[in-house]
Amino acid sequence: MAGSKASVLGTSRLLPVGLALAYGGGLVLLPIAALLFRVTTLAPADFWRMVTTPAALAAYQLTFFSAGLAASINTVAGLVLAWILVRYEFPGREVANAIVDLPFAMPNAVAGVTLAFLYAPGGPIGRFFDPGTPLAQVFGWFGIAPVQLAYSQFGVILAMVFVTLPFVVRAIQPVLMALGPEIEEAAITLGATPRQTFWRVILPLLIPALLTGFVLAFSRSVGEYGAVVLLSGNIPFSTLTAPVYIYQRLEEYDYGGAAAVSFLMMLVSLAILLLINMLQIWSQRYDD
Repeated sequence: MAGSKASVLGTSRLLPVGLALAYGGGLVLLPIAALLFRVTTLAPADFWRMVTTPAALAAYQLTFFSAGLAASINTVAGLVLAWILVRYEFPGREVANAIVDLPFAMPNAVAGVTLAFLYAPGGPIGRFFDPGTPLAQVFGWFGIAPVQLAYSQFGVILAMVFVTLPFVVRAIQPVLMALGPEIEEAAITLGATPRQTFWRVILPLLIPALLTGFVLAFSRSVGEYGAVVLLSGNIPFSTLTAPVYIYQRLEEYDYGGAAAVSFLMMLVSLAILLLINMLQIWSQRYDD
């Protein structure tokens, strides 16, 4: 009798686990397996040729450089914004805190259209950079060519900055809330200035969260498509990112080239995922 009950309990536990694994495997592993199967049909020489074409190399360079710069900008801006939201009381703080998550809720295509409207030549912000404007004349005095925010490399970075800001803020905010102001008060009581308190007490405790936010923002920027495709101009060797390059390969029925570049980007994504897991483990040990 006891054995039959144990068997029933074991079966009842294995069933939901099996269903969950089957669902996750079909949703995640099956597409990856299909990509791997498509890549294995390519000869090694063809695979290398497809992932190292001049257009592909230029797309990698632009994607990773822009993603790194956007993640760096948001790491600083996210720290400042998270500090304000946690440490200061002001009217509308709840609204500002909710607005931080707007890039999560907004479809990327809508974000791209909105940003293009703002930063395109003649737009509410882009018109201040048009040739002949006072700002363009100031750039000219320093020998700087006219700056175009949209349909340029600036547009790529602006799109990545917009969609990745919440990752950094939400990575830092819980750590700041856990620290509490009493740590700063204790440091000041011991004779530290506010600047010394920040650099020697607060910032070291925020390093794991800052690194996690940076890596999350970087990985999200590398895979960004919807906002970038509408704001960058998609010019080969200039503003064409890797995800858009893959889509263009598909449009030209170059399925092998699209699969090869996709496989390479997937390897990069797996490396970033491994780095995030290592950062989380290190962060837990650091907290302990």
